[in-house]
Amino acid sequence: MTIAGSARKVVIEPVTRVEGHGKVTIRLNDAGEVEQARFHIVEFRGFERFVQGRMYWEVPVIVERLCGICPVSHHLAAAKAMDIVAGVDRLTPTAEKVRRLMHYGQVLQSDALHIFHLASPDLLFGFDAPPEQRNIVSVIREFPEIGKWAILIRKFGQEVIKALSGRKIHPTSAVPGGVTQNLATEHRDALRADVETITGWCCQALALHRDYVEAHRELYWSFASYESNYMSMVGPGGVMDLYDGTLRAIDPDGATIFDGVTPAEYREHLAEEVRPWTYMKFPHIRTLGAARGWYRVGPLAQINCCTSIDTPLAEAARAEFKRAGQGRPVHATLSYHWARLICLVHCAEKIRELLFDDDLQGTELMVPLGPRRPEGVACLEAPRGTLFHHYTVDDNDQITGANLIVSTTSNNEAMNRAVTEVAMHDLSGHEITEALLNHVEVAIRAFDPCLSCATHALGTMPLVATLEDAGGRVIDRRTSDRGQR
Repeated sequence: MTIAGSARKVVIEPVTRVEGHGKVTIRLNDAGEVEQARFHIVEFRGFERFVQGRMYWEVPVIVERLCGICPVSHHLAAAKAMDIVAGVDRLTPTAEKVRRLMHYGQVLQSDALHIFHLASPDLLFGFDAPPEQRNIVSVIREFPEIGKWAILIRKFGQEVIKALSGRKIHPTSAVPGGVTQNLATEHRDALRADVETITGWCCQALALHRDYVEAHRELYWSFASYESNYMSMVGPGGVMDLYDGTLRAIDPDGATIFDGVTPAEYREHLAEEVRPWTYMKFPHIRTLGAARGWYRVGPLAQINCCTSIDTPLAEAARAEFKRAGQGRPVHATLSYHWARLICLVHCAEKIRELLFDDDLQGTELMVPLGPRRPEGVACLEAPRGTLFHHYTVDDNDQITGANLIVSTTSNNEAMNRAVTEVAMHDLSGHEITEALLNHVEVAIRAFDPCLSCATHALGTMPLVATLEDAGGRVIDRRTSDRGQR
């Protein structure tokens, strides 16, 4: 089956090995050349409305239900925003470090899930491998050492979360003004026993990926590659800080667009555009406008935007990564994986550092609440990038408004660009095959999107590719019954 000869539309639904559900539509002209490619989010997330009318202190345990993969990110972002509402400007050292440790455990387990379970089948077996091979079961069978990393690194991150909150998913321990528990010594000692091994495995995974980069240089640097702006949070002096800091944005050459922007000032610098064909918004930098102001977030932005990393192994890896950019930001879409592995190492190092900090066994968990404030805005770097939580509260302590800009939302335009790049390169004038459709999905998966922060779906969702003529008549349909997580 060819795609030349008449105007047609290709539909990929759903996109697989991502969190949530989306589809891709690709329109071709009479010559079989791609004219338009779009990545659609077909779910509706309404948590901004769900929380209205709820008491502000309930919000951290409500909004974390947005996601079963990164609930800690939403839990902590909401708790930080509610600290502000509750009149709290500084937590106790114990509360601050408990939250930080929980966050590093969250990023570690989520990044491990993505790089090993979702992305590695494409990297290890090839983009064109049979679909029945591109899964974590095949990875465990054919690469048992990597399979061990996939299971045990993620398990360790989840155990960190459980030790600090009593549960691995949807914690309840961060509350306005602090936390409800510290790190018990028995949990600390159990985590200490494993942290060196986990750190070593993360470093081995990073080294293995560097070998992949060298072996596939042409593909790695050209696949779905384009230049863009970047944004992330950074700490004092531009050091990487995944939990707290100010916003920094850079242009494709690495020049500063803005820096030192506090979370409360985000509306002065970012705008959100709505388009009719997707439920997800399109944020952009106000001063540049929608056409030029779109940007990327996530591990690639975190590495490109920061000046340094305060853990030695990750800093050495960052320096090598930056050399690949030859003085400019690294723009290759597949380099998200490289950057994510650097973040994986960094999180393991930060967990090791914090596990030997006696403040985590402190008993001062809360600070007194101050004068109530009508608004709270907070940010952190979730596994997929910068996450904004913004709430307004009335005199009855009830939520009157909420705006959440999740990381995948900020990457929306970038993912659409990646889809377009691959579609134009691989689909124009070619026969449609399952392997070529997977190329489009590989580009999307590099961003590790959490589509609409969805947690569950009912039943199974096969991959369906549909061809229609210009009038919408179905010409052909192909189905692949692959499970959707």
